[in-house]
Amino acid sequence: MIEASSLRKDYGKVRALDGISFEVAPGTIFGLLGPNGAGKSTSVKVLTTLARPDSGSAHVAGHDVLREPAEVRRSIGVVAQQSGVDRDLTGRENVKLQGHLQGMRGRELERRVDELLEQFGLADAARRVARTYSGGMQRRLDIAIGLVHRPQVLFLDEPTTGLDPEVRAEMWQEIGRLKDQEGLTILLTTHYMEEADRLASQVAIVDRGRIVAEGSPAELKASLEGEAVHVELEGANVNGNVQAALQGVPGLREVIVEGRALHARVDDGARAVPAVLAALDAHSVPVATVTVARPSLDDVYLRYAGRSFSQAHTGQERPDAESSTQTAGAEPPRR
Repeated sequence: MIEASSLRKDYGKVRALDGISFEVAPGTIFGLLGPNGAGKSTSVKVLTTLARPDSGSAHVAGHDVLREPAEVRRSIGVVAQQSGVDRDLTGRENVKLQGHLQGMRGRELERRVDELLEQFGLADAARRVARTYSGGMQRRLDIAIGLVHRPQVLFLDEPTTGLDPEVRAEMWQEIGRLKDQEGLTILLTTHYMEEADRLASQVAIVDRGRIVAEGSPAELKASLEGEAVHVELEGANVNGNVQAALQGVPGLREVIVEGRALHARVDDGARAVPAVLAALDAHSVPVATVTVARPSLDDVYLRYAGRSFSQAHTGQERPDAESSTQTAGAEPPRR
């Protein structure tokens, strides 16, 4: 339903997309997962005809985004990062206005508006102006607006950003229902690991305009053998003393140090942790906390992007970080 092939897009000297390619099967949720500035929103802009790629090609619902933009627009619904709700109109007026823009009129439009307001739990608030809606209600109204013309493909660009955890969980249920009950194809961009893990049947992890890993969440996590060890140091890495301390620890691999954070992979966390702590103590490196966990999508990002998701999301670089050759040379998994 969506095909992107070698998409490149530059904004001045900044390369937003650097050869991105992926396919989305009909009736599935595909997640583009990555930090701020990774290229997720630029990908959506290209696929929804709001930006032209400098090279590459893309098709949505069988239509070329460059040669058939009008056909693409009729086939898609879009929920952007920033709400498209007119806060001075009522909920009903917002949905009805979008229907008019899509060429809908009369009883067909009235029935569709009623259906969507009921479906998204907004019927009782339909005659209230949208500025009185909560953040979750406005986001549900955004999705109703995007669905009024019954699109084949729905683009959700970070739809739950800024929502509290309870409202976010409700949105996850609604997004899953749209796929399961209505058969919509959904492209979801997100920087929430749990969101991609829970909703998407396929995930592409994006970093610096490139896809660094792709597959189902289960496949991506299974590509990492063993367990992840995360150590929070009491002080920052100084003169490489952390790396020096860990050189003699057996079974430790894919070591990355970012400021006060140490990440590594081991086959057996229970056996490795005492050795890691002893080695750090021998080199006078104080430790605040240590955790051992099964692989997560955060660990997948760490391995194939070579930096932690949290640092990438905040735009921090790690000039003092060193990674093992296994990390630097990791081959990303593909479907």
